Amino acid sequence: MDNMLTITKSMEGNVAVLHLAGRLDGQSDNALIKFAQDEHNAGMRLLLLDLSQLDMLTSAGLRAFHTIYKLFSPRAEVEEWERKHRDEPYKSTYFKLAGITPEIYYVLNIAGFLHNIPVFADLHDGLHSFKDQSVS
Repeated sequence: MDNMLTITKSMEGNVAVLHLAGRLDGQSDNALIKFAQDEHNAGMRLLLLDLSQLDMLTSAGLRAFHTIYKLFSPRAEVEEWERKHRDEPYKSTYFKLAGITPEIYYVLNIAGFLHNIPVFADLHDGLHSFKDQSVS
């Protein structure tokens, strides 16, 4: 089925990697949010989404990314950053994206998501960005 989103998980050290394939839209956004919430509830604090097989991202998918960003970005840390760096957006160190196609990158850029969510060319670079990051 062309319309479906498949989500598979792998672990790389203390980083949960969710591999998305297919379409992230109004039919699948809640499944992704639930998957991420379940990971967070299980104690995961570092999340990387592998989007290399994602074919389509709609506004509902953007909402899912925003919800996950808020879930994995400690509010106190964001507020402290905003107090100290009024002219700079907070960039999450807990939630990141990797393997984005040019089309998906364009959607994320136009929607302003690239200001707060780090994006990496591939899975290797995304995972490397978590290196030596400890979670309390």
